[in-house]
Amino acid sequence: MGKKGKKEKKGRGAEKTAAKMEKKVSKRSRKEEEDLEALIAHFQTLDAKRTQIVETPCPPPSPRLNASLSVHPEKDELILFGGEYFNGQKTFLYNELYVYNIRKDAWTKVDIPSPPPRRCAHQAVVVPQGGGQLWVFGGEFASPSGEQFYHYKDLWVLHLATKTWEQVKDYIYYNDVYAFNLDTFTWSKLSPSGTGPTPRSGCQMSVTPQGGIVIYGGYSKQRVKKDVDKGTRHSDMFLLKLEDGREDKWVWTRMNPSGVKPTPRSGFSVAMAPNHQTLFFGGVCDEEEEESLAGEFFNDLYFYDATRNRWFEGQLKGPKSEKKKRRRGRREEPEGGSKLACGGAGTQAPVEVVKEVVTEDGTVVTIKQVLSAPGSAGQPQSEDEDSLEEAGSPTPGPCPRSNAMLAVKHGVLYVYGGMFEAGDRQVTLSDLHCLDLHRMEAWKALVEMDPETQEWLEETDSEEGSEEVEGAEGGDEDEDEDSGEESGAED
Repeated sequence: MGKKGKKEKKGRGAEKTAAKMEKKVSKRSRKEEEDLEALIAHFQTLDAKRTQIVETPCPPPSPRLNASLSVHPEKDELILFGGEYFNGQKTFLYNELYVYNIRKDAWTKVDIPSPPPRRCAHQAVVVPQGGGQLWVFGGEFASPSGEQFYHYKDLWVLHLATKTWEQVKDYIYYNDVYAFNLDTFTWSKLSPSGTGPTPRSGCQMSVTPQGGIVIYGGYSKQRVKKDVDKGTRHSDMFLLKLEDGREDKWVWTRMNPSGVKPTPRSGFSVAMAPNHQTLFFGGVCDEEEEESLAGEFFNDLYFYDATRNRWFEGQLKGPKSEKKKRRRGRREEPEGGSKLACGGAGTQAPVEVVKEVVTEDGTVVTIKQVLSAPGSAGQPQSEDEDSLEEAGSPTPGPCPRSNAMLAVKHGVLYVYGGMFEAGDRQVTLSDLHCLDLHRMEAWKALVEMDPETQEWLEETDSEEGSEEVEGAEGGDEDEDEDSGEESGAED
């Protein structure tokens, strides 16, 4: 009895210790969130000092990723908002607004009073109502160290005709399916029947010609053992549509498209292409282990035809070059070339690639792919040819990347920015490329960038806790260094 009592007492002591530790961690998390909220409020106070709309012609924006790039509904313009940049030591967040004039090939920075707080990874969509509106929802704010995060659940609208920001506050945010009425500025909750997607982040949404909504992919993690999480790249597809003859009843249906499907990946970008097709570009396929992360970056194109429920791989008709992939977590430096170069690669003979892909239901699918040598003969594939043994590889264009910004105007695809990794270094891009989706001939570089010129600072322990305010303020780094808080808020 004595020994048993001691064991029980010891067990209760361990439970109390664990409870105290959990309470301490929870208190620290709340403190970190409060600190970020105070920092965001500070920046908003600085932003409030803007009293006039100022439009300034400028060079192309600084490098960034996880921004939004939207097309103006009435003008030949692209609208770039927000984003983030990491230089190896600090994370910079932006709430800048840039406009790119397609015909003039010119950038303009537009400073507008009372903008949304600095953010990245938000959702943005343009509608034609009221002379054009840019809607911005959610996103993320990060501390300069990149170790603390604040997730927004706010909704903003930029009235393009008057160049004014407005925050819409009458809404409720949950992780469910909601519809927003553009006339009444109100949310309504949908309760679809059927089995929908499992919980996830980073999924992509597109619309069908019939008014349905397609949900594709995403990413989630689950705990496999103590302090170890396993990531899952979702490659499933679901359709959310109205039931026949009903205007208030929605239903989920799992889709199984035919054709040449994208390989599993995350961080890809989406835009609506001509003929109601959805275009997918780039991304990264991570190979996660307990203590390391490696993967491949892509710059390929895929089209999903909702009318035919079919995938097509985008094939260019111009000069052929080797299909490029960039390895994450490995330092590769070709002889005589830059290790960070975005250009093409050398000539190769045809290569047969065999991959085994495990689907979400546990099925192992073997994919055989033959990559043609650059310059080899090949004709554009017809709609009925779905073999992976297709005409040559894409012509040189945007280098492999993830988290790029896409927009389509007049049948032309624009790809801006994004990121790739070389060893421990993250390269954030600011280049701009375009591709005529009707001709599908070759990429055209509108703004080029040399990754070697981008500053990268190795992280040091002594600098982690310093300069918190400076890093998070965003704007141009040069201005941050010599202008202080007030100037940083105007970037």
